[in-house]
Amino acid sequence: MDVLLKKKVDSLGDENEIVSVKNGYGRNYLIPKGIAILATDSIKKMHAENQKQRAHKEVKIKEEAEKLAKSIKSSKIKVAAKVGEKGKIFGSITNIQLTDAIKEAGFEIDRKNINIVEKNIKSIGKYSADIKIHKDITVNIEFEVAEG
Repeated sequence: MDVLLKKKVDSLGDENEIVSVKNGYGRNYLIPKGIAILATDSIKKMHAENQKQRAHKEVKIKEEAEKLAKSIKSSKIKVAAKVGEKGKIFGSITNIQLTDAIKEAGFEIDRKNINIVEKNIKSIGKYSADIKIHKDITVNIEFEVAEG
């Protein structure tokens, strides 16, 4: 069964994408929840026309995402944290603190698109994180955790 996704589904595909699913999954979950619609011949033709029109816009969006990736990679991100004795942080650094530091640097990134490589950051130092800027563009940035 082919369905047109109305929303992004992590294990299946992105929004406005036609995917093949098992009949039960499509009829009993995706379609009743409003996540997808049945991809009939007319829907497929309409989708193909929309894809042609979006392709031109997508090129511009991807170019802007690449520029953003280069500027984020070249900027210095510093996360301020309360520090106790011997450089230990109270708590740990999460996506929320990193998102706030990236905002201070002048970039608007959703915290769901940030993946800190090393989990449980509990001391001062330099670390890295992967930021998904576009569905095809992921950039690895270096950030510093400092006393603040």
